[in-house]
Formats: sequence, structure tokens, C-alpha cells
Amino acid sequence: MRSSFIALSCALALTAQVARAEEDAAPITVLATGSETAIDQTGQAIGVLTAEDLQRLQGPDLVRVVEHLPGVAFARTGGPGSQTSLFVRGANSEHVLVLVDGVRLNDVSSPKGANDFATLQTGGLGSVELLRGSNSVIWGSEAIGGVLAVTSRELNGVEANAEGGTHASFSGNAVAGISNARGALTLNGGYDRTDGVSAARSGTEADGYEQWRVGGTGRFEVVPGLSVVATARYARSHSDMDGYAPPLYTFGDTLEYQITRQFTARGGLRYRSTLLDLDAGYAFSDTRRDTYDGGAGDILEYGYAGRSQRAELTGRLRLPEHFALDFGADSERQTLPREGSASPRSRLNSVHALLGWYGDRAELAAGLRYDDHNQYGDAWTFGANASVRLTANLRLRASYGEGFRAPTLFELYDPTYGNVAYQSLGIDPLRPERSRSYDAGLEWGSRDHVFAAVSVFRRDTRNLIEFFSCYGVSTPACDAANIAGFGFGGIYYNASRARAEGVELEWSAKPSANLAVGMNATFLRARDRSKGTFTYDKDLPRRPFATVTGSIDWKTPLTGLSLGADLRFRSESFNDRANATRLEGGMITDLRASYAILPSLELYGRVENLFDAYVPTVADYNTWGRAAFAGVRVRY
Repeated sequence: MRSSFIALSCALALTAQVARAEEDAAPITVLATGSETAIDQTGQAIGVLTAEDLQRLQGPDLVRVVEHLPGVAFARTGGPGSQTSLFVRGANSEHVLVLVDGVRLNDVSSPKGANDFATLQTGGLGSVELLRGSNSVIWGSEAIGGVLAVTSRELNGVEANAEGGTHASFSGNAVAGISNARGALTLNGGYDRTDGVSAARSGTEADGYEQWRVGGTGRFEVVPGLSVVATARYARSHSDMDGYAPPLYTFGDTLEYQITRQFTARGGLRYRSTLLDLDAGYAFSDTRRDTYDGGAGDILEYGYAGRSQRAELTGRLRLPEHFALDFGADSERQTLPREGSASPRSRLNSVHALLGWYGDRAELAAGLRYDDHNQYGDAWTFGANASVRLTANLRLRASYGEGFRAPTLFELYDPTYGNVAYQSLGIDPLRPERSRSYDAGLEWGSRDHVFAAVSVFRRDTRNLIEFFSCYGVSTPACDAANIAGFGFGGIYYNASRARAEGVELEWSAKPSANLAVGMNATFLRARDRSKGTFTYDKDLPRRPFATVTGSIDWKTPLTGLSLGADLRFRSESFNDRANATRLEGGMITDLRASYAILPSLELYGRVENLFDAYVPTVADYNTWGRAAFAGVRVRY
């Protein structure tokens, strides 16, 4: 695998061509400060994919698109629609905060609170932003490894696309809207389905996936500077699964499937002036997951539901001498709605402030956050970043960030495993997981012409919450847990530490108006740092040492015809914490083509995994394999 990586790096290096770097407007992001900020006015590592990137790369699978950003790896239990975890710079999947139009999508009902990326598709999206590194000063809980924000498109017109392909796959999306300086209203909807492949590598029964979704965004300027804003999204997903069927309970084909329903919404006010910007709103998120056995009785095996309600205020005050103060306050309530008045609840109130100086050639910002939780008490979080332009085309940046993850409702209050039930029997109360993140980088050139960057990073995480199995253990707490769990009890507690460190490389060039090439590479070492355990200094599971993504796009001399290719490489990794099971690495090659018959009519197609490589991300699970798709896009 290392020889394959060297060959790939050489091949990408040979595509380099010299082009003139010019000053261009940098992409705008809200991830650095919570307010709109140019990406080159922060010391933090942030990547942005636009609507044009999403259409160029094609397909509904968001993870396949996000892989074009550095620092990203994923693990998936089968084909598209299967449980999908995203790792940013080696962080656990629950350490990546996911925002959809500013609303938190992380699953409140799941044991760890992680988002399942299988339920988030590209249809209707206008941009994808990824902040790599801890930034809980601005974003609070979960922002340990990074923050991924997706934003719906705002459109003045109508656009629709439909595609079909291998495994009886179909994807259709439509976006329609009106937009002007006073207001905008955009509605979007989509439907995806596939027969899929067997989730189990040893299986023969295909495990399919189906999702339909609808959403919308709107804004209206009531008086100059003051606007009403709103957004909403609903998605229903059906995912077939494989598992451990009786009587042998070995992993293989089963009829099980899961229904996931997600609803997010936010409404509020937005105020803009030369001195002060304010955003106030109320956000609502509800996720329900039900798993059925798929047999003759179609019995509900288990189900979860979680709800988050959040009131928030953020703003930016522009001060004299290039200073600015970004600030905010929020209050979040989490519940499990199916349990009614008996539902466990958590409350987290927070305030934060970030003071920055934004000069012509340098920027410096530092901030604090204070959180008060109804279970673990209060906590402070600090962060700082700086950027300086050494020459017209060379920028040095650095950042230090702290992050935390509050214990989930499941970890705290589950009647069998929750920590709270056993505190009176000598178990220490759960504390939030905490991190310290360090990052430094050099950037050269312009993203619109020639751009190159190198980043070094390190993140230390402590107080990681683990599950202790009480099977065969006799203590007052474990005796009670085993009674609750019918002999298979357990307790959540703070135990582990981890460290991730590495290097990221980025390079892109547009030698001409018709040719664009790019690549990114991440070299990562993510290790367990829990002293006194058998896993000490072993690699964290499913984190490859090296990931590389390269792409090339060419507008051919034939008017309207564009061709493209993507290479995605991941090195070998381990499937488990003991590093006993190895996952082989490999390279996946995609080919793309599009042909604009008219400005309003485009045909497109692609072949994914051209050479049918098997590159597993979870042991014993299948992967997509070679697949071909063709589609049409219309605009009005």
C-alpha cells in the first residue's frame, strides 16, 4: 500500500503547471467566528466546497464529496445508506459538530450523539464548509475534531436533475425559488433509492436504501437592515441492514431495516448595520430511529427518539482601529420525547466572546466561553488564532483551540447503563470530554489560480467517556447494573485519552480557463494514550495513516463537453482498538463527463470505482464496487 501511495503522489506531482497567482476575493465562512469572515482572515484551517463543486463531482453521496477536503476519513457498514461515520483529523465521529442551515443535526437519541452521514445527501445544497480543529469557544459541545456546515441553496429560478444507474439506483432533486435584494424563498425536494449491495461481505441478499426529503429557506427584509429568516428540512430514510441472526448468531444476511426521520427548523431575526450585526433565533431538531426485524410480523426491535431545542443570539460589534467583538449566548434543552413527562432532560446554558484585530496584513483573535450544565456543572473554554501575510502571496497562520463534548442523555440517564443511576453506589459523575488542539500552516497563492498549503496539527483529548462491562464483576455498582441488565450490565465513566497529530498538504492550479487540477493529502497518527491499558499507544480504529484525493477537470474543445477524473486513496488501518484486525488500503478511481446541449439542458454521467477495488472501511462489511450512472439537469 505504501508503494501505491508513493506512485499516486508522483503522478499528482507531475500534473503541476506554473501559473500566475493573483489576489482574489477569498471564500466567506461563518465557522471561524460565528459571523461572516473571509477565509484568509482567520488562523484556523477551513475548507469550502461550492454548489459548482457539488455539481461537478456529481452524485447524491455527501461523503464522497467531502473526501475532497483534507483531514477527512470515513467508515461505512456497506453501500450508500449504511451507517456512516466521519473522522476529521482522527477525531471520533461524535466529535464532529454537524450543522444544516445553522441547526445542529447531531443525533441526541444515540448513545454518543454522533451524526449518521448516510442520511445527509447533496441534493438541494449550496455549500459545504469544514473547520478542522477544536473550536468550542464559538460552537460549544461536540466541536472537538471540527465543525461541518452544509447550507441549502438560494435560487432565483428552477433547477432539477435526475440520474439512474447500477443497482437500480435513482436520484432526483428539484430546487425552485425567487430571490432579490428585499427577500428570497427557495424550496427543495429530492428522492434517492438503490437496491444496493449486501452489507455483509459474506452475504448474498442486497441491502437497499431509500430517502425522500423536502426543505426550504426564506428571508424577508422588514425594514432596511432587519430581516426575518427561516429554514426547515424533513427527511425520511429506509436502510436495509445485516446482522446476527439466530440460531448461530454469526454475521450475515438478515431482513432487518431501519427507518430514520429527521426534522430540523430554525426561525429568527437578522440585523445588519455598519456598526453592529445581530442574529437571534430558535432552532429545533428532532430525530427518530426505529429498527424492525423485517419478518412476517415486522416486529419493532428497538427505537430511539431525541429532541433538541435551542435559543441563541450571536453578533459582531465593529470597534475602532480594526477591532471587532464577536459574541453570543445560547440555551439548549435536550429530551427523549417518547418518554413523555418521565423523559430525562439536560440543560446547557452558554455565553462566549471573541475579540479580534483585523489589519491589512495581519489578524489576531482570542476568546472565552462559559458553559453551565445541569449535571456536570460549569466549565470554561479558551481559543486563539492569528494570521500574518508575509508577502503578497504567502500567509502564515496558527491557532490554539479547546473543545468539549457534554455527556449525552443516554450516557447519563439510560436506566441500564446510565451513569447517574450508579453515582450513589460510588461511581464518579460524568465530566465533559475535553480537548486541546494546536495548528499551524503556510498558504501560498490564490484559490482561483494557483494555491498551495501545508498544515501541521496536534490534538490531545482527555476524559473520553467509555463503557465498562459489568459481566462477571461484583461490586455494589456492578451488582446493581447486572440486575438491571439481566446479567449483562455496564456503566459509562470517564476513562480514556487520545492523541492525533499529522500533516496536511493542499495544492490546486488552474493553468487555463479550460483546465483545473487539485490534490490534498493527510498523514495522520491517531493513538490511544490511556496509560495502564492494553491499548496504550495503539492506533485508533479505522483511521488510515494516509489519505490522498486528486482531481482533474478539462473543458474540451468540443463546446459544452467537460471531462473529469478523481482519485481517492487511503492506506491500511486497523478495525479495532487492539489493532488485531487489519483493514487493507487501496485506490478508487472515478471518471466523470458532462455535456451542455443548451445553457438550460445538460447531460452528465460517471463511473465510480472504475477498477472495482475493494477498499474496506469496516471489517467484514461490503463496499459499493464498480457502478455507472447517467443523468440530466435542467435549469430555468
